[in-house]
This record gives sequence, C-alpha cells and structure tokens, in this order.
Amino acid sequence: MDANKSAVRVGIFGTGHFANRTHLPNLNRLPQVELVAASDPDAKALADTAAAYSIPHTYEDPHQMLAEAQLDALYSIVPAFARTDVEAAAAARGIHLFSEKPQSTQMATARCIADAVAESDVISTVCFRERYRPLFQQARHILADKAITHIRFQHTGDLSILQADVPNPESWHYQMHKAGGPAFDWGVHAVDYARFMSGLNIVKAQAFYHHPPAYNQPLSCSFNFLLDNGAPMTSTFLSTTPVAPGDQPRFTIFYQGGYLALWMYDRIEINGEIVYEAEEFDPWFAQDRAFTEAVRTGDRALILNDYADGLHSLGPVLAGWESARRAGELI
Repeated sequence: MDANKSAVRVGIFGTGHFANRTHLPNLNRLPQVELVAASDPDAKALADTAAAYSIPHTYEDPHQMLAEAQLDALYSIVPAFARTDVEAAAAARGIHLFSEKPQSTQMATARCIADAVAESDVISTVCFRERYRPLFQQARHILADKAITHIRFQHTGDLSILQADVPNPESWHYQMHKAGGPAFDWGVHAVDYARFMSGLNIVKAQAFYHHPPAYNQPLSCSFNFLLDNGAPMTSTFLSTTPVAPGDQPRFTIFYQGGYLALWMYDRIEINGEIVYEAEEFDPWFAQDRAFTEAVRTGDRALILNDYADGLHSLGPVLAGWESARRAGELI
C-alpha cells in the first residue's frame, strides 16, 4: 500500500460485544483508518455497530463484503468456532489480515488461512496483544540469555460463572466444543506469552480436564507441555474459588540459577526481588495502531507476530484438547 495514502480502508467481520468493546473504539481513534464496511449474521448487532461508528456499508454475508467493498485490511473478530474460509478468501484477494485469537477450533482451518496468507504475502497478525506491553518485553529481555528449565502458568476464575443457573446457559460461551472454557481463550495467551518471553516453542502436549456434569465448563484442567529445549511447561486453569488463593504470580519462569515471576499486569520479580514495575499501558490500542500503520506503510517490522507464528500458540492448546479426549494421551 502507498505510504502516502490518507487512510487504511478496514472491513470488520464480527460486530458483537467484544468488537465494540475493543477494536472498534481503537480503530475509530486512529487517523490512518477508515471504517468502510462491516459484516455479521446478526442484523441488529450489525446495524447498531454501523450506526455507532458511521460505517457506510453493511453485509450479512462476509464474502459479499470482500467482493464489493474496497478493503485494504480485514479485522476478523468472530468466535473461533465460526471461522471458516473468510480469512483465507480475504488474503487471496490481497486484503491484509488481523485475526482475533483463538484463530480457530480446528487446526486444519487455521493452516488453510496461513497458507492463503503466505501465498498472497499479505501483512497479517494475531491479537496476542501483550507482546506489545513493555512489561512482557522487559521479561523477554531479562530472559534472553537464560537457560530455561521450567515455565509455570496459573489462572484462577470464579466458580459462579460455571454453574447451571448462569444467564443464557445455551450461549455458545458455555458449549465446550465451541468455547473451550478459559483454558482455550486464555490458554492460547498463556502459550503465546510463554513463547514470546522465553523464545521457545512447544513440541508435545498432554492435558486433563475435570468437568462434573452440573457445570457448564470444567472446574479445572492442567496442560503439560514439552518445550523444544527439553524443559517442561505447565498451564493450569481453576474455577473453584471466588478469588485466587494467596498472592501468586500468573507466570513463573525458572532458569538455571533463579526464577522470574511476572505479576500481570503489575511487576516483574527476580528471585523475589522487584526489578520492574509497570506503568499504565493499553496493549489493544498499541497493536491496532501498529497493524494499521504497517498496512499503510508496508513496514512489517512494526508487527510482533504474524499469522503463521500464531499457529505455534494455537496448536499446543488444540493438541491438549485432543489429548484430554484421549484420556491424556501425549500428542
């Protein structure tokens, strides 16, 4: 795209609550962005979003939007289970791609999208936004010369949101094959930020879920990963207490000679001593600005991850799903 062009023409695929709470307000603030089209099968959500952000063209069929609207970039903000061939079709048309995470519930679908992105050589990214936060970048810098021996991630949620009397229990949010629970939504974050901070990838996965029938989602699950340097990683998700027990960091990364504890989104400790305290920062806005500026100027160095790299964060979690279905078989 011509760097002198006044605005990046963006189409939105998915106009639900999440899009209206995050990316749409950000894009509306950016002078290099023009919101030209939106698509959603929910006619009311589509109309309300178009009115709120003065989006001139709306489509219930995303393929019609790709064919008729003049787009430079597509923001795909639909749930993972709803991803089909839209992103791949956009890339085939030379439309740059911003993909919310998780990218899909099916690895084959995500690979098809990655292939289309590579074939067309469009700019792409996945919304692993914390890569842009200085706190995570500082952790990456600290760990650059360390020999990682173990990574631990833990997430504790509220039991009440999983009980059968939650509002609208038929929502896709409570259907495991569609939503996957916190271990899917936050699980891909945990894998990606562990990868970003350590510089390591995951090569094997195993997972177990505890899901009593009275609850809409699992009460607990544990992922066991093998990193490509031979070290293990554990990722644990609990929904059993109103608050997390005790004062515990979200990430603890052990290395030969010590450990780094990352208290999201607050501080970094090395061997119990605070070495970095975070200031207020909006990673959503930072990534939206970086992606649209990369599209406008062609400067790919502004992007901290592309769609192909995102497969290495999605794959281990989907492998964990499959492992749990196979009673903990190593994948």
